[in-house]
Amino acid sequence: MRIVALATLSVSAALLASPTLAKDRAPTQQEQAAIEKVLRAEGFVAWEEIEYDDDRPIRQPVWDIDDARTADGKMFDVRLEPGTLKVLRRTADD
Repeated sequence: MRIVALATLSVSAALLASPTLAKDRAPTQQEQAAIEKVLRAEGFVAWEEIEYDDDRPIRQPVWDIDDARTADGKMFDVRLEPGTLKVLRRTADD
């Protein structure tokens, strides 16, 4: 039990001290153009913020798009896979 507690404490400390946490950033111009092309192909006509979410310690980083709107006014939060820009998730934003 003591080994498990020590391992958990070590992992927690490493995550808190990790320089990769809190590295969300805006896309470069090239990334922005590629992401917008994918969003338009998916039927979106406008969106609010696009940011690279790299502070997901257990899961892979993603491109987060907030409030992506379709032509009929429906809003979604969208996640794209970095590199391929494949849509990972499209969640209705009520």
